[in-house]
Amino acid sequence: MPIIECVPNISEGRDRAKIDAIAAVVETVEGVRLLDVDPGKATNRTVITFVGEPGPVCEAAFRLVRKAQELIDMSAHHGEHPRFGATDVCPLVPISGITLEELVPYAHRLGERIGNELGVPVYAYEAAAREEKRRNLAHNRAGEYEGLEKKLADPEWKPDFGPAAWNDSVRRSGATAVGARKVLIAYNINLNTASVRRANAIAFDLRESGRAKREGGTLTGKLIKDEHGHPVMIPGKLKKVKGMGWFIQEYGVAQVSLNLNDIDVTPVHIAFDEACKSAASRGIRVTGSELVGLIPKQALLDAADFFLRRQQRSLGIPERDKVLIAVKSLGLDDLAPFDPRKKVIEYQLEDPAASPLVQLSLDRFTEETARETPAPGGGSVAAIVGAMGIALGAMVANLSANKRGWDDRWEEFSQWAVKAEEYRVRLLELVDEDTRAYEQIMQALQLPKHTPEEVAARKAALHEATKGAILAPLETLRVCVASMEVAQAMARIGMPSSISDAGVGVMCARTGALAAYLNVRTNFKGFDDEEFRHTVMQEADGLKARAEAIEQEVMQATLAKL
Repeated sequence: MPIIECVPNISEGRDRAKIDAIAAVVETVEGVRLLDVDPGKATNRTVITFVGEPGPVCEAAFRLVRKAQELIDMSAHHGEHPRFGATDVCPLVPISGITLEELVPYAHRLGERIGNELGVPVYAYEAAAREEKRRNLAHNRAGEYEGLEKKLADPEWKPDFGPAAWNDSVRRSGATAVGARKVLIAYNINLNTASVRRANAIAFDLRESGRAKREGGTLTGKLIKDEHGHPVMIPGKLKKVKGMGWFIQEYGVAQVSLNLNDIDVTPVHIAFDEACKSAASRGIRVTGSELVGLIPKQALLDAADFFLRRQQRSLGIPERDKVLIAVKSLGLDDLAPFDPRKKVIEYQLEDPAASPLVQLSLDRFTEETARETPAPGGGSVAAIVGAMGIALGAMVANLSANKRGWDDRWEEFSQWAVKAEEYRVRLLELVDEDTRAYEQIMQALQLPKHTPEEVAARKAALHEATKGAILAPLETLRVCVASMEVAQAMARIGMPSSISDAGVGVMCARTGALAAYLNVRTNFKGFDDEEFRHTVMQEADGLKARAEAIEQEVMQATLAKL
């Protein structure tokens, strides 16, 4: 199922009643989920984020633009951020199951509908741009709202959709930029100064377009122009980055406001780090940063890895800890509390109902297992036991990476810990996968069997459900055995004082493996696909033998050392 995100920016950040009324129309469309409403008083601008399938999201975007046109009068608007319309920009962003190129026609249809039905001038930008000069949002918005009347009169800037006339409706609504783009991070870096000039200087150091070249290399020297009369630019440090400086009255500080247009090219942590260097060279300190809207989880995990490497610390720690490190390292809680559950796209999209067992406390899980119901059963418990085993392996690897005197080996142990964390996460996923596989069998058994067609359909469904119930513990068996190699390595090369922990980890992983093996075998009961049975059991028998051999080896070595 294709999922896209829409991130309209409306030119209202102070009147909460208007903001809420505009945002509320999003959820009048079935299948669209409103994720975030982020108003800014100084910018007088609100970033709204919602997700869903492309068709419903475009319908919600149209309704939002219509409501903003109704409630916002651009002729009375003032704010720090560049803008030229009530709904200033309305980008569509691919999240999963759809490419950027496939999203372009949706952006064009949305822009055409806004132009035709609402009478709002629309400029298509980024991947949806119909000509190269309009790809850049800043070029479309040059002159802002105050220059829009003149722009509409210029044939070179005729809108892609909607009227090219300055009338009473356009005077009120302004124009809208509709585009298709990659995930953009609106990111503000906080400074311990109120000087906009110095904030701008840092922004010019960073942004790709850089600054205009002047005679004598001074800020006040005469502009140097090329043969076409255009200023010669000194490029900034960061590709795919736009930026400017401003003063935020609300906080009493200047900020470097950046748009990170491609975080694969310039990640958040690199922008922050370079801003720190540029600020320090001017005697200014970066105190933290601020996200406007939402951020992909991977951007925070990458930031955590960046700062952990600098500290020569293991990267194989739980995701929760990495997110906290990223938040603290980037100072994302400098101006206000930062709640990852509300600011990270993937966390907003998570459905707790998709993994009910893993969400339970240990007490509640054992309670649920003890009930007079067949699920959760041995397959889920096998995955849990395996996850506990590899967690111990990860612990030994992380302790070893941080051991005094072993500083030159931190990367070695970090690699083992990263591998261990991947196994731990996968085994937790398998806790619920195993129970879901069993439930599929129950559903197949409840299918009707009154006619020959129904009997055949029920038999086919039961066959496929049984295969799923066999493959789930087989995967648990595979992962448990693979994870044993981590604990095996830690028993051999890890901290001597933690060797018993590595041994316990191996025993847990071996138990998980053998428990999964039993579930593979028991789920074959009554299954008549002999070729499938032979293939699976050949692999399962080999894995079982491998698990028993590793445990025996580690136990002997561990006991010898103890």
